[in-house]
Amino acid sequence: MISDPRAFLQTLFHEAVKAADPYEALVRHLPDPPKGRTIVVGAGKAASQMAAAFERAWSHPFEGLVVARHGPIAECRSTKILQAAHPVPDRAGLIAAEALMNHLHGLTCDDLVIALISGGGSALLPAPPTGFTLTDESALNEALLASGAPISGMNVVRKHFSRIKGGRLAALAHPAKVVSLVVSDVPGDNPAFVASGPTVPDSSDAEEALRVIRDYRIDLPARVIDCIRNTRAPSAGDRVFANNEVHVIASARVSLEAAADRARSLCVQPLILSDSIEGEAKDIGRMHAALAREFLTRPPAPKPLVLLSGGETTVSIGTGTYGKGGRNSELLLSAAIDLQGVDGVVAMAADTDGIDGSEDNAGAFCDGGTVARIRSAGGDARAFLAGHDAWSAFNLAGDLFVPGPTGTNVNDFRAFLVE
Repeated sequence: MISDPRAFLQTLFHEAVKAADPYEALVRHLPDPPKGRTIVVGAGKAASQMAAAFERAWSHPFEGLVVARHGPIAECRSTKILQAAHPVPDRAGLIAAEALMNHLHGLTCDDLVIALISGGGSALLPAPPTGFTLTDESALNEALLASGAPISGMNVVRKHFSRIKGGRLAALAHPAKVVSLVVSDVPGDNPAFVASGPTVPDSSDAEEALRVIRDYRIDLPARVIDCIRNTRAPSAGDRVFANNEVHVIASARVSLEAAADRARSLCVQPLILSDSIEGEAKDIGRMHAALAREFLTRPPAPKPLVLLSGGETTVSIGTGTYGKGGRNSELLLSAAIDLQGVDGVVAMAADTDGIDGSEDNAGAFCDGGTVARIRSAGGDARAFLAGHDAWSAFNLAGDLFVPGPTGTNVNDFRAFLVE
């Protein structure tokens, strides 16, 4: 038996985060210095940490500018760090996006651009098409977040309503070579989907973006639809990308394998379900609870056992009011309801960037007594789930997980310990 299941689960979480450490991941993929200038750009939740890691690893002159989210950031000596809002864009992001694009003007074929890209960059780099405003892009982003569309679908739409996403930032750097170093937070680790791929050419077209809007019934103004219909993102065959390189330097798969190795060292058998699970958070929570109950009662199953998974779920909030909480907290509250009264299962779900939704928690813990603790504190777990208010539920139960910002982001981490 594990004497402290929550401590064990936290150990696995921190091992997963450590495997995505920006410095260790970045140093293995740095290019040789160029004849001309080195320009560093970046955006995402891990932007400042990646920039600090770059400064440690790069011993040549460079000019750096990155965009991080509001809040604590890593200290950099030479790189200018701008901050903007996430997940809904703000005016600071609009100014930062313009600064990033201006940072790439006037480059030559002797110059090198190193792009430090991580999840969250879509919201941090609003750059609406000509004739549109920040209000238009913010409204689009809010509609996408409420739609329940997968992150890949959201980013297809975003790339067709932007002057910076879908490879356009890299196109501005031509004829300089662009080397993109990407910390992936998307299922499947396609770098074109991370931060809506500002430096990676797009493989989608306007029809695919319109199909996402139609399939998920996203209500958008006609002029936005017309803009998306008539927009062409740069493709991989465009000459501006001919000499560029793209490297995914950290991902959910690597992090899950590191957590699995740590579990084995503690005499717990790991089983990685998948690193790319998508779907409605509450449904994926029920699926994990069902698997945990199955392994709990299956005679041949080795115990203790920990089920590990990653990916990015979604929360369809529809219209009306809703409470506090992110997708990991909602997933786990759904699992907690299905696990109430079950002995032998302790679980956590958390965002590897350390922030789940709009509050200060990365996620939460649950076990067979979570629902009872919520009830004892005067709450109703099912009502909280229906109101998308998982933070309040776990706050009542004392089950929030608050490690603080981690400085990296390889998406969701879930661990269900079965004893």
